[in-house]
Amino acid sequence: MKKSKKPRKQRKTLYEAPLHKRRKMISSHLSSKYLEDIKHYYPRSVIVRKGDTVKIVRGSLAGHMGKVESIDTRSMRITVDGATISKADGTQIAVKIHPSNVIITKLDLSDTIRKKKLEELSKE
Repeated sequence: MKKSKKPRKQRKTLYEAPLHKRRKMISSHLSSKYLEDIKHYYPRSVIVRKGDTVKIVRGSLAGHMGKVESIDTRSMRITVDGATISKADGTQIAVKIHPSNVIITKLDLSDTIRKKKLEELSKE
């Protein structure tokens, strides 16, 4: 990745990043209350995965909590269960939200590899 300070070049790097690097950019902060409850040291920011419980903190849906339904690496957006808007004809569609606008309130640790990786980071 480029190490430029220019916003123009930073945006260009972001837009032209391959999907395997974009996946790592889809991360969000952990809730401070969650970190106190689990009594482990986890990093401040973790990659968002399907099944994590998040709270939306920005935008018109601020305050809404739900599980992550899907992740779109191409547009770098996530969809949250229950976060919908109604169209003019009355149908409901899911709102795509940038991961920086949510806080992870509970991690989905059913994946043993993810759990092991977080435990290794907590030991360091």
